[in-house]
Amino acid sequence: MIKNMRLNLSEMTGLRPVFFPLFVATFLTIIPATAVSAVTLGVDSLDEVIQALSLQEKVKLIRGTGMDLGDGGPNVGQTKDKVPGAAGTTFAIPRLGIPSIVLADGPAGLRIAPHREGDKDKSYFATAFPIANSLSSSWNTELVKQIGQAVGDEAKEYGVDILLAPALNIHRFALGGRNFEYYSEDPLLSGKMAAAMVNGVQSKGVGTSIKHFVANNHEWNRNSINVKVDERALREIYLRGFEIAIKESHPWTVMSSYNKINGEYTSESSRLLTQVLRNQWGFNGVVMTDWFGGKDATLQMQAGNDLLMPGMDHQEGMIIGAIKSGALDEKILDRNVRNILQLVLASPTFSQYEYSNAPNLNKHAQLAKTAAAEGMVLLKNKGEVLPFKSSMSLALYGNHSFDVLIGGTGSGDVNEAYVVSLEEGLQHAGVKSQTGLASAYKAHIERENAKRPVSTNPLAAFMPKPALIEFKLDPERLKASAKHYNAAVVTLGRSSGEFIDRPEADFYLTEQETQMLGLVSEAFHQQGKPVIVILNVGGVIETASWQDKVDAILLAHQPGQEAGNAIVDILMGKTNPSGKLTDTWPVDLKDYPAAKAFPGTVLDPNIKPSGFTQTVPAEVTYDDGIWVGYRYFNTQNKEVAFSFGFGLSYSDFGYSDITLDNTVFTDKVIAKVRVKNTGKLAGKEVVQLYVSAPQSELVKPESELRAFAKTQLLQPGESELIQFELNARDLTSFSKQQGVWLAEAGEYVIRIGKSSREILQNAQFTLKETIKVKP
Repeated sequence: MIKNMRLNLSEMTGLRPVFFPLFVATFLTIIPATAVSAVTLGVDSLDEVIQALSLQEKVKLIRGTGMDLGDGGPNVGQTKDKVPGAAGTTFAIPRLGIPSIVLADGPAGLRIAPHREGDKDKSYFATAFPIANSLSSSWNTELVKQIGQAVGDEAKEYGVDILLAPALNIHRFALGGRNFEYYSEDPLLSGKMAAAMVNGVQSKGVGTSIKHFVANNHEWNRNSINVKVDERALREIYLRGFEIAIKESHPWTVMSSYNKINGEYTSESSRLLTQVLRNQWGFNGVVMTDWFGGKDATLQMQAGNDLLMPGMDHQEGMIIGAIKSGALDEKILDRNVRNILQLVLASPTFSQYEYSNAPNLNKHAQLAKTAAAEGMVLLKNKGEVLPFKSSMSLALYGNHSFDVLIGGTGSGDVNEAYVVSLEEGLQHAGVKSQTGLASAYKAHIERENAKRPVSTNPLAAFMPKPALIEFKLDPERLKASAKHYNAAVVTLGRSSGEFIDRPEADFYLTEQETQMLGLVSEAFHQQGKPVIVILNVGGVIETASWQDKVDAILLAHQPGQEAGNAIVDILMGKTNPSGKLTDTWPVDLKDYPAAKAFPGTVLDPNIKPSGFTQTVPAEVTYDDGIWVGYRYFNTQNKEVAFSFGFGLSYSDFGYSDITLDNTVFTDKVIAKVRVKNTGKLAGKEVVQLYVSAPQSELVKPESELRAFAKTQLLQPGESELIQFELNARDLTSFSKQQGVWLAEAGEYVIRIGKSSREILQNAQFTLKETIKVKP
C-alpha cells in the first residue's frame, strides 16, 4: 500500500523522492486543527492546494514575513514568536494547513538569539565551529559532514527548518571581507566541502541554502556592483563549485546573490536560475534572494527566484499589479508557490517535530575542537621546535593570545556559551605561562576597548570592529622573560565581516606588530630560545617580510569556541597537524592579478550612497579570467610565500607506486598511489591529484586540482593505497566559442603530491579524440 501511495504522491506533487518518507508520515497523521478549509496541505494534491489559494495568499507565500530592524539595529527576522534571532520566516496560511517555517544563518554554526524575553532561566546557545576556511583546510570531507550533522541537529532541536549555509564563493582576492565564510580559491575543493556540509545538515531532516549564487566575491557595494566576467571564467571558477555541490548533495534551497553579472542581477537572471541551475544541473528546490537582494520582484519571479527575503510590502503590490496587467503570467507564480509548498512539506515544522531546545552542546564542542585542530596548518617548523615538551614554560605575546578571534562578524557569527583563549588552553593542559604580562595585556585590551567610539552605522552589528593597537612591551621586562621562559608564542590576529572588505593595510603587519615581533625574536633568540607565531586570521596575510625572524608558524585560522584547547593540542603534539592551505599565500598583495581592479569602480562619483546598505552603482571587471589563485601563480612560476595545498606535519610521508588502469583514456581513468608514514609519529596526509592538460584550442593552467583524499591516521611505517577515479568531465575546460566542456585530444599528465608545487609521482595517459560534454 505504501509503495502505491509513494507513486501516487509523486504524480500528485512532483515531490523529489528524498522527501517521500516525511510526506507519507505526514499524510497518515491527523489533519492539523488549524485547517478549516476542505483542502489541506499534505492531504490534498498540490494542484488542489494552489487552486484553493487566493492571489493575495500566493503572493504572500513567495515573500518572507518581513524584518524588524528595531531600535538596536538589524534585529533580523519577525521570529520572536518562533525562534528569536533567526533570519526570517515564511508566511503561514492556517486554513489550508500551511505553517510558517524558520530560516536561520549558519556558516559556522546556528545563529539565533541566546536569550529570550520572559525566559531568563534558560539559554539557547549554539556551537561556534571553525570558520569555513578552517574546515576546508582539513581537506577532510567526512569530518565536514560530521560538522554538518551537528549543526543540523542544533537547528532541528531549536526549531529551525532551513539553515542559510554553506557559503562557497571563491577566494578571488585576499581582501574579500567574507572570505572567512568561504572555503577556497579552488572550485573543486569548495564544491566538495559544501556538498559534505549539505549532506551532513540534511541528514538530520533540516534543509540548507547554498550561497551566494554567484560571484559574490566582494562586500564593497555588494548590492549594486556589476561583475563583468567572461563565460569561461564564470563556468570554470565561479559556477563550478556550485555545480558540484548541487549534483552531489541536492540542497533544498539556493540563495541568489546581491550582485549583477554582466549587467543583470543574479536574482533576476533566468539564464542563471532557470537555464543553468535548473535545466542544465537538474536543481528542483527553492531559490531565494539574499536579504533585500535585487530590484524587480516581477523579473525575479520570471527568472525562477521563488522566495523573496526577508519580504517587503512593495513587492506584493508589484507582483499583483504585474499579474493584473498581464506582465506576469499567474502560472509562473503558481510554479514558484509549488516549489515553496514542497519545501514546507519537507520541513520539521510541517511534520510537527517536537524539538527539545536542548541539543548536545558538550558533544558538539568536542567535535568543534577536533575539527579546529585538524584544519590548522603548520607553515614553518625550523629545527623541529614543535611540538613542545610537556615541561615547557611559555611567554605569550600579542593581544589575541588573550582575546582570541573565533570567527568573523555578521551572518557568519554565532552566539556561543563560552570561548577558550590560548592562555586558558595552556592552563587546561597544565602548561605554565607568564601570568604577570597576561594581566597587563588584559588591562590594555580593556582600556582600548573602552576607547572605541560607539558606531551610529545601522550595519555596525554585522561589521568587524577596528583592530586594537598592540600592547607596547617593556624591553627590560622582555629580556627578563626571555631568560625565564622556554619559548615565546606570539599571536597575530585579523578580523573581517560583512558589508566591508579588508583594507589594504590589513594584509600587512602594523608598525606596532612589526616592532613587537622584532623585539620578542631578538630577546628570545639571544637566549637561544624559539619564537612561535600563531596566525589567528580569517584569510591570507603577508608573511614573507618577517617569517625568517621566527622559528615556527601555525595558521590557526579563526577556530571556533574551542580555539585555545585546539591550538594547544597542536603545540603540545597531542594532535599532529595535517591541515593544508586552501589558498596561495603570495609574497605581496600586488602579486594577485585581481589587485589592479579590486574592489571596483564607482560609476558615478556624484551619486551619494543610498538605502539601508548605503551603496552606489559600481562595477568590477574580472580581467584575471580563469587565472585565480594557484592557476595563475603556478602557471607563471611566480614566487610565493606558501603554495596552494602546502602544510607541514610532525611526521613525514613518502609516495610511491603510482599506477593507471589504462594509458589510453576511454570513459574514465583510475589512478592509484601508495602513501607511507616515514616519520616517527602517527599522522594523516592530504593527497592531492592535479592534471596537466595539452595546450591546444584552449589555453590551460600548468595544472589543476582534480581530486584529493585524506589518509586515515597512519602509524609510523604504515602505508595506505589511495585510489582516484577521473571521468571525462574531470579533464575538460569550458569553450565559450562552442558552448561545451572540452577535453582536447593529446597527452595528459596526472601529478600527485603534497601540494600544488610539491609533486612526488607522475603518470601519463593519452586521449585520442577530443571529447565534448554539454553543460
